[in-house]
Amino acid sequence: MGHHWKRNAMSVSAPSLQRAPVSGFQLVCLSAVLFSTAGVFTKGVNADAWSIIFWRGLAAAGIALVLLLLRRELSREIRQFRLPAILATLLMASGTAAFVPAFKLTTIANVALIYAAAPFIAALFGWLFLREKPTSTIMLGSVSALIGVALIFGGIPTQGDLWGNLLAGWMTLVMAGITIIYRRWPDTPTTLPGAASALLLCPIVAGLGTPAEVPISELAILAGFGVCFAFAFILLSAGAKHLPPAETALLSALETPLAPIWGILFFHEIPNMQTTLGGGLIMVAVFGTYGHQWRKKRKQARIA
Repeated sequence: MGHHWKRNAMSVSAPSLQRAPVSGFQLVCLSAVLFSTAGVFTKGVNADAWSIIFWRGLAAAGIALVLLLLRRELSREIRQFRLPAILATLLMASGTAAFVPAFKLTTIANVALIYAAAPFIAALFGWLFLREKPTSTIMLGSVSALIGVALIFGGIPTQGDLWGNLLAGWMTLVMAGITIIYRRWPDTPTTLPGAASALLLCPIVAGLGTPAEVPISELAILAGFGVCFAFAFILLSAGAKHLPPAETALLSALETPLAPIWGILFFHEIPNMQTTLGGGLIMVAVFGTYGHQWRKKRKQARIA
């Protein structure tokens, strides 16, 4: 695919959607639902962020390796584990190292809403690295999303929120980068990099946290977190191979309205006015852009 792929980063044409299997859409949407539960798992235990990453990583790596063995794909993914896979592994590791602490430092809503800007970061990366010029609709949406993120940062009441928001911002950049890697090099393995990133972090976070002191009652929750995220990464990586990067990021943003709801229901985290206004702008940007592309696709389908 690579250099032959010259479509606009956020353009969703009818022919491209017809060629892409329906499973790509379904896989990315399901991954979004699973990703939306990250804040619940993280805030639902008293363990420190590093210990959460340790046990979540072991569980995620274990389930990923079991899947590879059951599907008899381990040897194939090892053979395909080249530079793009190494880059994806490093990005996944750094993203996880930022994402989990972000939930401990700020609200679920803040993390989720900042992460919702990923589609526009993916469009920018697509422009820079894949030579796909964003449409005017995407440029307008990007401005709206950036203003929304600025509003969220402007409503920071504590230093902890500042660091949490910054970490969420880094995770947003990382996920957009991962999307581009799998679109540019579709033969890059999807499961092994996720397992490798988790195992790569384990010895590092073991020295930063206290994983041995986590009570057994919380280990089951963290194991569930690992299994959930292992499947989420696998689904996202697999689905991204069949969709343009910006569309993948847009579908992934479906987790945005779900995550704050979990925060309200489970932890009574009511977003402040700045977060509400900023989040509203981001949501309008994301789903307004996707709605525009969806209507355009349907119109083209009727003409065809």
